[in-house]
Amino acid sequence: MAPELVAQLRELQEQGTWWVVNTGRDLASVSAGLEQADLDISPDYLVVVEREIFVREAGEFVALREWNDQCTADHERLFGQVRRDIPKLAAWVRSRFDAMVYADPWSPFCLLARRTQDAETVHAYLEEYCCRVPELTVVRNDVYARFSHVAYSKGTALGEIGRRLGVPPAGVLAAGDHLNDLPMLRRERADWLVAPANAVPAVKAAVRLQGGYVSDRPHGYGVGEGLARARAATGPAGGGRPPRIAAANV
Repeated sequence: MAPELVAQLRELQEQGTWWVVNTGRDLASVSAGLEQADLDISPDYLVVVEREIFVREAGEFVALREWNDQCTADHERLFGQVRRDIPKLAAWVRSRFDAMVYADPWSPFCLLARRTQDAETVHAYLEEYCCRVPELTVVRNDVYARFSHVAYSKGTALGEIGRRLGVPPAGVLAAGDHLNDLPMLRRERADWLVAPANAVPAVKAAVRLQGGYVSDRPHGYGVGEGLARARAATGPAGGGRPPRIAAANV
């Protein structure tokens, strides 16, 4: 992570801000990444696979059972409706593209395409299918995509964390760079929206359209720059308080 972002998060945590890592990776992958980063700070919350919430307690990340159990039950009910169609959907993809279609613990249909253009075409095809299945949606990140329940996303998980902490969107900063970040990059989820320079065009456009900040610096450096701007705007000179929740996919 960018040193200036780490320094800001450390200072904000000391002031009572909660740091949320909001990612599409699973818990094991995120935990390994944090350990490898060898940081002297740790997130207060993790949102993994774009929907499951974990809270740090006594140095360990513990599942938020009420949310996660309901999330699992709702997905299983929904996926029970689509499993019979998976072979047909997979056959359509494989007949047209050199792509991997498989199931994992979080979705009966996952896609790993070789090219972004292929993934875009498959995404459009899957979205047409989702229109026939209430509550079903496609979550995509470049060449990867999977089915998910529309009620569970990076955005709704962030909203649930804010609800539990008593922090409204006015106290939340959200930063992201890819398509699966769009559900949290909304004013209904966060007052401060940030996109680094490496963000995909759709993310930059969404952030700009809502009056958020798009940095000229990439990755954590751009997130840190956006966070610094929010703090400056809400510090003593700005007449407000800094974000109480800082959420990013880094």
